[in-house]
Amino acid sequence: MNNDGLNMSSKLPEQTRLGLPGSLPDKQGLYDPAFEKDSCGVGFVAHIKGKASHQIVVDAEIMLQRMEHRGGCGCEANTGDGAGILTGMPHEFFLKVAKQ
Repeated sequence: MNNDGLNMSSKLPEQTRLGLPGSLPDKQGLYDPAFEKDSCGVGFVAHIKGKASHQIVVDAEIMLQRMEHRGGCGCEANTGDGAGILTGMPHEFFLKVAKQ
């Protein structure tokens, strides 16, 4: 009997493995475990119907602040580390601000 703890969860029935570290929930709604990736430090906030909202930006900012421990801080002074918020911008607003 191998008691080194390696790969022991694969010997357990699937329903027993659920809840163990590394296990995935069942497919439901928009979530599909087949698309799981190691994306530690990535978050998304959106309205499911694509509706623009200031609250989405507020929520994204809060999420970014809470990811500081994962390096989400814009700490790379000369090259940028990719930390930040990406959002759509109305073309009319962009033109108005660009003229200023």
